Amino acid sequence: MSEIDDRYRTGLIVGRFCPPHLGHRFVIGWAAQRCERLVVFVNTRDGEVVPGALRAQWLQDMTPEATVVEVHHNLETNFDDEELWAQWIDLFRSKWPFPDDGPHAVFSSDFYIDELARRLGAEAVVVDPDRSAVPISATLIREYPGEYLSYLAPAVRAWVEENWVKA
Repeated sequence: MSEIDDRYRTGLIVGRFCPPHLGHRFVIGWAAQRCERLVVFVNTRDGEVVPGALRAQWLQDMTPEATVVEVHHNLETNFDDEELWAQWIDLFRSKWPFPDDGPHAVFSSDFYIDELARRLGAEAVVVDPDRSAVPISATLIREYPGEYLSYLAPAVRAWVEENWVKA
């Protein structure tokens, strides 16, 4: 944390946010209160069910206190592959909007961020890992979209109802 006001100068949250839900909103809001500047990377690929640009726009609308950046890529995820890790870190550094300043903290509800934070030279901050504040995951919404509509912001809910529930 910065010595000036006990807040991190910059923070990062990384995810697919497919779809973004109120649990994501909680984590982003919690992190934003602890950062001078918070960036949310929305990892996207071609062919995903919910287009990446749409997910990024929804998140920006839901969390105006953060800077949302779509990170389009074709990288795999293999935590045992050093070369792949290097590609991920290079990609994230190329998208980071504050050259030479951070990130100072990486926030997530998942403990796997420890290694990402370490490689970025940041502190890992795990937020509500049991998801007790907002008991939902994007996986549940993708598997049972009609059952979890109440965990979605209105614009996301309308899209999910139109494209998943009625499909």
